[in-house]
Order: sequence, then C-alpha cells, then structure tokens
Amino acid sequence: MASPRLGAVGVRNDRRGSVMATPRRKRRESFGAIRKLPSGRYQASYVGPDGERHNAPRTFDALTDARGWLAIQQARILDGTWSAHDTARAEAAGRGRGLSFAEYAESWIATRTNRHGDHLRPRTAAEYRRLVKGALAPFADQRLTAISPDAVRAWYSALVTAGTKTQAARAYELLKSILSTAVADGRLKTNPCQIRGAASASTGKKVLPPTAAELQKIVDAITPRYKAAVILAAWAGVRYGELTELRVKDLELVKEGDTLQVIAVNVSRAVTHVTGQGFIVGQTKSEAGVRTIVLPPHVNPIIETHLREHASRFPEALLFPAADGATHLAQSAFYKHWNPARTAAGRPDMPWHALRHYGATRAALAGATLKELQARLGHSTVAAAMRYQHTAGRDEELARRMSDLA
Repeated sequence: MASPRLGAVGVRNDRRGSVMATPRRKRRESFGAIRKLPSGRYQASYVGPDGERHNAPRTFDALTDARGWLAIQQARILDGTWSAHDTARAEAAGRGRGLSFAEYAESWIATRTNRHGDHLRPRTAAEYRRLVKGALAPFADQRLTAISPDAVRAWYSALVTAGTKTQAARAYELLKSILSTAVADGRLKTNPCQIRGAASASTGKKVLPPTAAELQKIVDAITPRYKAAVILAAWAGVRYGELTELRVKDLELVKEGDTLQVIAVNVSRAVTHVTGQGFIVGQTKSEAGVRTIVLPPHVNPIIETHLREHASRFPEALLFPAADGATHLAQSAFYKHWNPARTAAGRPDMPWHALRHYGATRAALAGATLKELQARLGHSTVAAAMRYQHTAGRDEELARRMSDLA
C-alpha cells in the first residue's frame, strides 16, 4: 500500500484516496526568532552573547526585512563589533518613539539624583512638575522623538515674546536637562535644545537692596515681633527658608559677665512649603549653607529684645513661628506684615530677598574678601560673592588707588 505523501500545495492523501489539508511546517530560523503579531507585522529577536534576549527596536512589514535585521545582528556578533551598550541604546530609542515627553519627564523627576546621590528636594521636584504642566505643556503629549529643534525655537520665542523671559530660561534649562538624559539613555540621537544662551537669559532687572535709611524705616514700621527677622535677613543674609526654621537654640549669645559681647547665628536647616505636602524641614540650599554668622554688635539689642519679649524659652521653639506660636510662618502670612513695612519705606516693589543683598554689600564695603562673603552668605562658589563686591563699589575704589600710583 502506498505511503502517505506530502503534497506540493500542502495537502496529504489518506489511505482511501481522500484529500486532507495539512498546515505548512513553520520554518525555524537559523539565528534568532521571528513571530508574526496580530497586526500582521513581524517582530524579530535573538539571544546575544550576554545571554539576554534582544528585540529589534521596531517591527517589520515583511518577513524578509525581519530576517535581514537578524542577519545583520549575527554578522556583528561574528565579527566582534556587537556591543551590549549599543544594543541597549538602540532598544531604548525604539521605546522612546512611543513615549510622551510628559511621561518621560515624570520618570526623570522621580529618579533624578545629584552628584551626592540624593534625590531632588520636594520643593525642587514640585517646581519642575509645575514647569512641565505649565510652560512646557506644549510638549506634554508629544513623543520624545517628535520634539525638533524648530519646535523648541518656536516655543521659546513665543514665551520670550509674551514677556516671560525668566520663566522661559528656567523652562528651557529643564527641557534641555531632561532631553540630555534621553540622549544618554539612547532614546534620542541628539538634543533638540540648541539655542545658545537660552538657559541664562533674564529680564535684566536687578534686585536693589534698601538704603540704610529705607532699612530703618522698614524696621520701625513692621510688626514688632518681626523686627528681629528683618535684622537677621539684612545683617546675617539668611534666606527666608533658613530664617523661618531658626530656633531659639540656634542663637548663640556670648557674654563676659553680664555684658553681651557676641551673637552668633548657627544655620544648619531650612524649611520649604510644598503644595499638597505642607512644610518640609530639610537641609540648607547647599552644603555651604551650613554656617555660623556673627552679627554686627549694633543690632544685638534688637535680637535681645526679641528673645525677651517674643520668643519662647524652650530651645526647640521657632524664633519666628506663625500666629499659633508653634508652626512655621508661611510667606503668604508674613506678606501681610512685610508689604506695609516696605511701602512705608517707599519701596513697595522690593522683594524680601533684597535684604540679603543689603547684608552682602555691607560686608563687602567693610572689606570682606570673596571667600569671606561666600562663607557668610552660604554660597557654593565665589561667583555670586563677586557680584556683591562689584555692587559695593570695590572696582571703583581699586581704580582710584591705581590712579594714585600713576
């Protein structure tokens, strides 16, 4: 009896001569694997020299294209040019084609660390999320690979034209940082942020510190329990978050007998307010922010009065608490006291930060070196300290002395 035979068209004759359909046997690839997706496209993969399975960064219309890609990968392995790093970058780039900017930005914010391995501080993370949802919203739903240099330039130009130059610079800097990481991850080939100087642009407005007379008017006009706060901001140069986290124990009073000689302010913490999370006590702005500042003796009586009349006797108590006497003082609450005082001084537009500038310029006028200014203000670099020396007229004094030598 004749044995069954496989027909050329994929049919088989049974013993009674009837025809039965039989499926074609799937061809086994000599290298890698190919599977047909429900969409009709083909996905190719292979196990690399690292023992891991690697998928093609894209799917293919035709089976021959998938086999061609596998042949290229096999050739790279055989000639020694295959790299696990390059392969991972290619795979990441493929995933990036379907990832939106908003999705990637959120992942970036959640996993971002500094050179010390610390994650973003809550206030910084909140500010970045605000920029992503605000100024960077036009890119939110776009795929990473769809963000082009032309689109970035048009977006940046629109922000600058609208008069938000400082915010445009901050948003651009964030966008550039996020997309730089996308390049390093292999999700993008190049960074589309290519506008020179865009991250450092500003409105050019200078923060003018108060004059001595204006400062005195502010001290006279502000609510008594905040007079010492003005003094510490102006003469110690503490930031608002540092000031409102100062506690009684952070003031060190050195006496000789009954005579007060020195008041030193020990700054080691700062508080920030994050929407949805409340007040968060943490580190100062940088490591340099941890410092001890000696106050000029002429302001000591105001600090003594505050400790005697407005502060608690408990070492852990806040120096400048909210109205309840226990919780941190929100800027919005303090503004009700600050605004009338600065208005009384004729400076209704002056920001609180201008008091810090006052102390810096006074220290520079007193002869403080760049290193001394850097230490007093808690700056990480001397670049900012140089600004205060220029403001204080040190260049003019140097020029005058040079002229005397001529």
